[in-house]
Amino acid sequence: MELDYIGSGLGDPLNVNPQGGLQLSSSERNLEESIYIILRTNIGERVYRPDFGSRLAELVFEPLNIDTLLKIRLYVEEAIERWEPRIILKSVSVEPDPARGSVEINIVYQPKNSLEPRSLVYPFYLQGDRDPEILEGELLDY
Repeated sequence: MELDYIGSGLGDPLNVNPQGGLQLSSSERNLEESIYIILRTNIGERVYRPDFGSRLAELVFEPLNIDTLLKIRLYVEEAIERWEPRIILKSVSVEPDPARGSVEINIVYQPKNSLEPRSLVYPFYLQGDRDPEILEGELLDY
């Protein structure tokens, strides 16, 4: 299927390519990076687009219980459906890890004009002691 509608953009994290220019991402990788950026951006963080992002930061230091897990699912669904129009969100599920104080957010989506479902896992730490920008390799494909 034709995926030209996905486009390309600056890679995340921002890197320099071997030719000395800025690293770009395209195709499915661009979608994954976009979802990741949406989820880790706090509402109000962007000056010219204060409503961009997700409400996940509101849940840092919340107890790991059913109410928090439901809010995580809701906040992820709201943010992705609002800010990523190039995909169809199929499902969001959460897998808590009480020993680590974290939740793995499993996101299944389908790029529009494609029949191939894709998935990624976004780690969310309720303890707030881990910065997702420091961690590498969070985007996992199944």
